[in-house]
Amino acid sequence: MRQREAVFIDTGAWIALALVRDPFHVRARELWEKLLGHGARLSTAIPVVLETFTFLDRNATRDVALAWKDSLPSVSGLKVLSCSLDDLRRSWDYFSRGDLHKLSAVDATSFAIMKRAGIGCAFAFDHHFASVGFRMAG
Repeated sequence: MRQREAVFIDTGAWIALALVRDPFHVRARELWEKLLGHGARLSTAIPVVLETFTFLDRNATRDVALAWKDSLPSVSGLKVLSCSLDDLRRSWDYFSRGDLHKLSAVDATSFAIMKRAGIGCAFAFDHHFASVGFRMAG
């Protein structure tokens, strides 16, 4: 991890941070502290926020989902990136790749947003990010 590196936070990382029972929780907390300690420039995207909120609402409780949503403004310097129609159009290209089995539309859109924003590192527990050429945080 480089000092002040731009890092994109994926749904799986947000969920692991929010839920103590998540199998990646301990690892996510360690990576989170490392990112903060290195002054990482943190970003996520609107589709990721929506997917994370929905997952927490359905798999934990509404209170957990709302608490997570309310915590976002306290993440120092966090940028929530928009999703444009061009990002959505570029995301469909990933579905023609034979090596990306079970790829989600949110992940494909995240790849397009990351490329547009010049972000090369992902805080994620999903192998698809590495498969398309992004470095994994940690």
